[in-house]
Amino acid sequence: MFARKTRTVMGYRIPEPRPTLAAVWLAILYVGIPLLVVTGLLDLAMQLVFGICTGLWCLA
Repeated sequence: MFARKTRTVMGYRIPEPRPTLAAVWLAILYVGIPLLVVTGLLDLAMQLVFGICTGLWCLA
């Protein structure tokens, strides 16, 4: 996209930062799973309080 100047450290070219498999796993672990749990509990509360189902499992 945009051309960047090549960075060198003591004469060595260093690679650009990139996401690793560990970073993706940690993002899923710390953001994805809690988000799914919280939204699942909110869907359950809506179903118990108002009697309407708002989850994707209601489509089946």
